[in-house]
Amino acid sequence: MITFLGILFGLLAINAVLLLFSVNGTTEVFGRSAQKNDKTSVTKLFPPKSSETEYKKAV
Repeated sequence: MITFLGILFGLLAINAVLLLFSVNGTTEVFGRSAQKNDKTSVTKLFPPKSSETEYKKAV
């Protein structure tokens, strides 16, 4: 029983350390990409609005 708990807690500790490194790495990446986006212009995602007369009846 003690061997099982020792292995379990050891694996949980390794998992926690890897999780911390993973979270720290993603915050740095998001920080860099946010700075990069501030410098570049944002493209328009939607086409310009057209008048309703261009649409045909669906039915």
